[in-house]
Amino acid sequence: MRLIRRRLAFVAAAVLLVLTGGCGPATPEHITLTLATFGQFGYDDLIPGYEFTHPGITVRQVRTEQGGPYHQDLLGKLQNGQGLADIQAVEEGHLADVLAQSDKFADLAKVGPADVKPGRWLEWKYEAGRSKDGKLVGYGTDIGPLAMCYRKDLLEAAGLPTDPGSVKTMFATWDSYFAAGDKYVKRTHGKAWFDSAAQNFNAMVNQLPVGYLDRQDHPTLETNTALKAAWDQVTTAVRQGQSAGLTAFADDGNNGLRTGAFATKVCPSWMLGIIEQQAGPANAGKWAITDAFPDGGGNWGGSYLAVPAASPHQREAAALAAWLTAPEQQLHAFRVSGNFPSQVDAFTSADLLSEMNGYFGGALSGQVFVAQARKVGKPQYKGPGDGKIQETVIAPALKSVEHGADPGAVWQQVLIGVHRVVP
Repeated sequence: MRLIRRRLAFVAAAVLLVLTGGCGPATPEHITLTLATFGQFGYDDLIPGYEFTHPGITVRQVRTEQGGPYHQDLLGKLQNGQGLADIQAVEEGHLADVLAQSDKFADLAKVGPADVKPGRWLEWKYEAGRSKDGKLVGYGTDIGPLAMCYRKDLLEAAGLPTDPGSVKTMFATWDSYFAAGDKYVKRTHGKAWFDSAAQNFNAMVNQLPVGYLDRQDHPTLETNTALKAAWDQVTTAVRQGQSAGLTAFADDGNNGLRTGAFATKVCPSWMLGIIEQQAGPANAGKWAITDAFPDGGGNWGGSYLAVPAASPHQREAAALAAWLTAPEQQLHAFRVSGNFPSQVDAFTSADLLSEMNGYFGGALSGQVFVAQARKVGKPQYKGPGDGKIQETVIAPALKSVEHGADPGAVWQQVLIGVHRVVP
């Protein structure tokens, strides 16, 4: 069914472009545009449609599986000025590092198609793609409203409720979530409640008004009591045996999805595609999703498409980026990968609201994430180094706690490590 849907999406996209005359400037000579992405953006089936209606353009997508290595590579290329793609995807956790080098990117408000207006996007998503001097560095792709995914069969085997109402109550707050985790560990004689301390902590931090950095780009960890409380809560759960101690998106984390090594997982919308891909057909229907998340909603993730100033085809690249971030294409990306659109028209689309995910037991996943997205206020400010703090300081620190280190002593090392990233 998914393959048929993808083919239909390709045909529909091609027909739409033929009828509308395509998008962007004419290309008298053949050019190749490189598109650098990470993870799953849902563009594989769209690119042939764009090439079909733009016979002078070939699009070569270069995809890196993990976002951390991708962004380290991107920042290195920005520093030496070589090897950049015509379009570079940028995840919101690393966006501040890119905006701080806005002179190395084209202003999409100037080189992009004239009919692409700010009103295409949710206001906060559009504004977050602008540098401090007002340059539009990135077209917004997706956002990451948070829900909770869980294995119905594992909860049922442990005598925990799986019906929607009871599950919502169980996941209402982080206190109730971790309390349920204690029950699960005891009733299953030590099986893990969640996959990774870093995954849960990242979601908890993203819910806070202030994260690792304030708006003056100063580290907050010494004074941010809410952040320290989240650390204490998740590390306590680790010491009680709730974490499987896996690394998300790595081999052990993917294997944990296949083997049922844990019962619950924080689920931004883009996680659905990852779970389906890695857990595999054998686990279809065992996973479920609820429009509930501890202590309300939140946003985790979402990306942008930016055009480096070094590209010799800035206008053509901007036209492709604009097309990929149009509502129709973003709806397709959601159906394929779970990446929830940031475009206003897509957000209210009947197609989105009626989207049903067979892998997750027929859940109306569009409605789930519309409900969760409506709970998101203004996203937390993330300054330069935010993503690096999470990936090179926080995640390894929590991994050491999962391996038995004392959380208090590790926290002191975190404070030192953060100041190495952001002096």
